[in-house]
Amino acid sequence: MKLTWLGHSGFRLEIENAVILIDPWLSGNPVFPEDRRDKAIAGATHILLTHGHGDHSGDTLAIAKELKIPVAGIYDLINSWGNHQGIDGIGFNKGGTVDLGGAKVTMVNATHSSSLDGADGPIYAGHESGFMIAGEDRVIYVSGDTDIMADMEWMADYHRPDIGILCAGGHFTMDMRRAAYAARRYFDFKTVIPCHYKTFPLLEQSAQELIDGLPGVEVIEPEVMKAIEL
Repeated sequence: MKLTWLGHSGFRLEIENAVILIDPWLSGNPVFPEDRRDKAIAGATHILLTHGHGDHSGDTLAIAKELKIPVAGIYDLINSWGNHQGIDGIGFNKGGTVDLGGAKVTMVNATHSSSLDGADGPIYAGHESGFMIAGEDRVIYVSGDTDIMADMEWMADYHRPDIGILCAGGHFTMDMRRAAYAARRYFDFKTVIPCHYKTFPLLEQSAQELIDGLPGVEVIEPEVMKAIEL
């Protein structure tokens, strides 16, 4: 299994027979080198989207059309895009599980918001979500944009994720301290990878507080376009 950070909350996940682009915001992403775009998306088989905000969905339609690959995510948004943007979609909802090239992806709750930019203001884009991705005898929890939730207790108990990809930049999501609390309180991660940080000065720039808050857990500060073997 191989995971590559694309900056902000974007990841390339190579798992089972799939190459999944999670929240691919590349164009205009301050920390993503645009000359690495072709490498970032090469061989992708699916796109997985947590919610509609532009810093997550930004390049989704362009990549889906270019590579002719399906987009999986909340039914409302994916169904609308299928009808109006001509993409192949896998729309599902919280509690549902889909098979993406052998990886079993279950949508779980998150607490945030979700919209697209419209000419007259924000446009409803379905609910925000997170994912449990099971494959190669591992389970990855992709938190999406969220704060701490009591739901994390049953999610951890039921899905037993050993890898956590956690938003931790603060201001729009939980920060490093809150992410560390959530990981300690609810989960039994072996590995934690922070995201949704470093992108802008407004967000946290270091994961040190997360590292300090999770003794005994491998906290990996990802580097853009540097693959992590899991």
